[in-house]
Amino acid sequence: MAKEIAQDRRRSLGVAAMTTPTNRALSFEVWIRRALGVTVMIAIVAIAPNSGISLLKTFSLGKPAILTASAQETQKALTDKGPMPELAGAVGWLNTAPLNPAALRGKVVLIDFWTYTCINSLRPLPYVKSWAAKYRNAGLVVIGVHTPEFSFEKERVNVENAVRELKIIYPVAIDSNYKIWQAFRNEYWPAQYFIDGKGRIRYHHAGEGDYGALERVIQELLRERGAAGVDASLVSTSAGGIEAAPSMDEGSPETFIGYDHTERFASPQGLARDSRQTYSLPAKPLLNQWGLSGTWTVGGESVVLEEAPGRILFQFHSRDLHLVVAPTKGGKPVRFKVTLDGTAPGDSHGSDSAPDGTGVVREPRLYQLIRQKGQVRDRTFVIEFLDPGVQALDFTFG
Repeated sequence: MAKEIAQDRRRSLGVAAMTTPTNRALSFEVWIRRALGVTVMIAIVAIAPNSGISLLKTFSLGKPAILTASAQETQKALTDKGPMPELAGAVGWLNTAPLNPAALRGKVVLIDFWTYTCINSLRPLPYVKSWAAKYRNAGLVVIGVHTPEFSFEKERVNVENAVRELKIIYPVAIDSNYKIWQAFRNEYWPAQYFIDGKGRIRYHHAGEGDYGALERVIQELLRERGAAGVDASLVSTSAGGIEAAPSMDEGSPETFIGYDHTERFASPQGLARDSRQTYSLPAKPLLNQWGLSGTWTVGGESVVLEEAPGRILFQFHSRDLHLVVAPTKGGKPVRFKVTLDGTAPGDSHGSDSAPDGTGVVREPRLYQLIRQKGQVRDRTFVIEFLDPGVQALDFTFG
């Protein structure tokens, strides 16, 4: 299921397509290119058995926007789109006892679908956390629905660690079996559903951005339920690290490393599936090509280093470079060192690497390895792992 979800919601061209499958009515797919910060605004006509999300409202390509909307515009957008589905499919809950639509009746609810290795899910968090705090006393309940992309994200302990590290204190449903995802007929990370005090879905948004407009939706739904003195100002954030807003200069797309979805592999030996293979780096990689050196096994989801040392190269163009990495199956930390154009990154190191390029993989998550300072240009990134057993899964950029 995770593979199908990942393939459907992430494509390299950032294209919106209208489709009419035989088992759906007026459904559509939106292909989100993370590297370009695609923002998708969606209105749902109905949520009913055997029908999917329908009618693309607006679609914009570019840096995620912080937009505002007038009260009149917001009111027009808030039409009844069906009842809130049940949340019973969660395998567990964090920060709360189990919640359900009946217990939430009378509250305004924001459902935020996310997964902790997804950079698009992480960058909106400063706004979501701020809304949860600002409007809690006015009647807003924020629920993060954590639906995994990679297999290790299904494990409760990993979600608990991520929620703690990210300082998320609002309720989180652990949706490891995709039951809530399917109940909402959701297709994207991130996606937000806004539910009124009567338990009706009134608005749906997918992708990053449009934070001002989304906050206006919260304010209007709170006023509808009779909340007095709702603060009409908009939150402002200045997050750093992984949660910082993306740059305007991204020329590299997300690239999966496992063979199920990988592209642009350039090592001269070619990619060997599910077998131990010794690789060498491409001599002259083109932009957005990647390669391996050392002895690796390439699986459908990840590549695993069989003998240390081993290296991964990526020719990229972006301010930030992230890599989803996991330690050995036994949990033993793995040391690494990164370089930019053959030298230590210095001031361009990421939050998970030192200026000399060194770092340690201790838990499975997204690691920010490069944040370029100054003008962004094409660079050659190499990470060398000094211990065997490391699993590398996915490059993303910002």
